Amino acid sequence: MNYIFYFLIVISIIFGAINGRLTNVVNSILTGAELSVKVAFSLIGIMAFWLGMMKIAEECGLIKIIAKIIKPVTKRLFNEIPEESPAIGDIAMNFSANAFGLTNAATPIGLKAMEELQKENIDKTSASNAMCMLLAMNTAGFQLIPATVLAVLIGIGYKNPTEIIAPTLLVTTIAFVSAIILAKIFQKFWSEQNPRPLREREQLCEHSELQMQERGGETCSNK
Repeated sequence: MNYIFYFLIVISIIFGAINGRLTNVVNSILTGAELSVKVAFSLIGIMAFWLGMMKIAEECGLIKIIAKIIKPVTKRLFNEIPEESPAIGDIAMNFSANAFGLTNAATPIGLKAMEELQKENIDKTSASNAMCMLLAMNTAGFQLIPATVLAVLIGIGYKNPTEIIAPTLLVTTIAFVSAIILAKIFQKFWSEQNPRPLREREQLCEHSELQMQERGGETCSNK
């Protein structure tokens, strides 16, 4: 990505010099740098607000309530993990953060959920179906309120930033549902086309357990 941006900047300067508009290019660079700072500062307030709301929801037990509400759904989507697994709560928090457009907050929560799912994973050398499903859901990025995008639009002075809420909800809902359906289809297809014998999975788990013990880490928790 760094090479791409560097290439674009160099090409802009070269063509600006060729067309006699190098001054416009320099002015655009300076204006864009100034605008990026303003947008970044405008994000601080709304991100601090929603992150604070997420923290309050976690402390008061609202996240647990949300986890119970979506439990029937998560039970079907993540049928490989136990109902009492802490990953369920992390998945609920991750879904809530994405729904409110807090992608920066959703990322560390998603990583924590992945760590919990890895503990439940029998084959430590490959991602489980639950991990693939969580990744698909995060990639689709369902958003009820695109808070981050709204903050950016407000920062650049857009007159009616709320008009993007309905289109964003429609598009992300379609993407979210499609990602879940495709993940389920590929789970079935992959298990049928590439079945891993149970004994082989157990051997992989035992090998991974020995490695983790040597490093002083955690062992397989679900043989």
